[in-house]
Amino acid sequence: MFLQEDVKVLRMAEAGCNRWLRYLVLIVMTANQKPRSASNDRELRLGIGRALALTFAAAALVAGGIFYGLVVLLDFKEIDSTTKLDAKTLFDLMKLSFGVVAGAGALVALVVAYRRQRVDEAGAHREATRLHTERFSQAVDKLGSDSPAVRLGGVHALAGLADDAPDDNLRQTCIDVLCAYLQLPFTPDPGDGPTSQEEHHRYLALRKVRHTVLRIIGDHYRRPKGTQRSWQGCDLDLTGVTIDGYMDFEGASFSGGRVSFIDATFAGGAVSFDRAAFSGGTVSFGGATFGGGRVSFLGAAFSGGMVSFGGATFGGSYVSFFGAAFSGGTVSFRKATFGGGEVSFGDATFSGGTVWFLDAVFVNGAVSFMRAAFSGGTVSFRRAAFSGGAVFFNSVTLTNGEVSFVDATGPAPSGLLGVLGTTPGAVVLPSTWLPLNP
Repeated sequence: MFLQEDVKVLRMAEAGCNRWLRYLVLIVMTANQKPRSASNDRELRLGIGRALALTFAAAALVAGGIFYGLVVLLDFKEIDSTTKLDAKTLFDLMKLSFGVVAGAGALVALVVAYRRQRVDEAGAHREATRLHTERFSQAVDKLGSDSPAVRLGGVHALAGLADDAPDDNLRQTCIDVLCAYLQLPFTPDPGDGPTSQEEHHRYLALRKVRHTVLRIIGDHYRRPKGTQRSWQGCDLDLTGVTIDGYMDFEGASFSGGRVSFIDATFAGGAVSFDRAAFSGGTVSFGGATFGGGRVSFLGAAFSGGMVSFGGATFGGSYVSFFGAAFSGGTVSFRKATFGGGEVSFGDATFSGGTVWFLDAVFVNGAVSFMRAAFSGGTVSFRRAAFSGGAVFFNSVTLTNGEVSFVDATGPAPSGLLGVLGTTPGAVVLPSTWLPLNP
């Protein structure tokens, strides 16, 4: 029998039912979200009928499920059609009916309010994008000014826009413009003679603008990913750029995006990747020229992704990988030319991943692996040419992994043959070196 106390049980379930329906609406609306665009904005305004239909259908299913569960819980067998309905029970049923109607009205209000909120958010995003575009145009105009001071203001304006950008695509656009500015050709220093003093001062002023861009980029990439003003994870295209100033990536984390120094020229100043973490994405120095200054990877950690120095020329800089840790990913020096200056892998640890020196050429300068520890992974000097300069393997330790010199030409690196009998790891030598092996 459908008794009065059973009606009370249903009334008690009504409040909980409405709460679950509200949650259900939010789930349906969230699942229906799409990226903001003009067509999506129209859907926000015109698709309310579909949203209501989905909401009521979902509500009916939930209500039916709850009713069926209550029927089973209360062990209803059948409804006694001969039982008379008294006034109190009828009044309770009427209140229950009005409650259901009120719940339906609340659902409609919730759906409408939610859709209105999304429309308002889309409008706010469009307005923020419009303001960003206006400020972007003004900043780019400043960057193209003949006045170095105005250009400097444009650089800071673009950096600020990147920090305040409403989405990642607009932030990337600002970064791309700053990189493109560094890629523009510039007039070399005419000197400080009496006939060119004005041009010399202008060169120094524009050089200051370029160095400011380098400093700002380094500052933003040193900030931890996810924090305010951090650009980590964004692409950085410095292809063909001449870096003759200070650029600091100390402690930066390269775990996504693409960073390119392809064909860049390090002609002076200092670039620091000290204690940087390379754990994903691609960082390329392919074809770069290290012809002056200092580039440091002191204590850097290479644990994933791809870092390429393929085809790079080390001709006069001091490049340091002192204490670097190679534990994963791939670091490639394929076809690199070590033709001058100093490159140090002293105290570096090779415990995993792959480090390639395939077809590398050692013709001048000094390359040091002194006290490096090889405990895993593969370090390959396959087809490397040792035709000059000094390459040191003194005091290295090899406990695991493989160091391969297959098909290498020229004399063996200093100190390499002397440690072969004291290390249990695998060292593969070319046949021309084997007779020299004690």
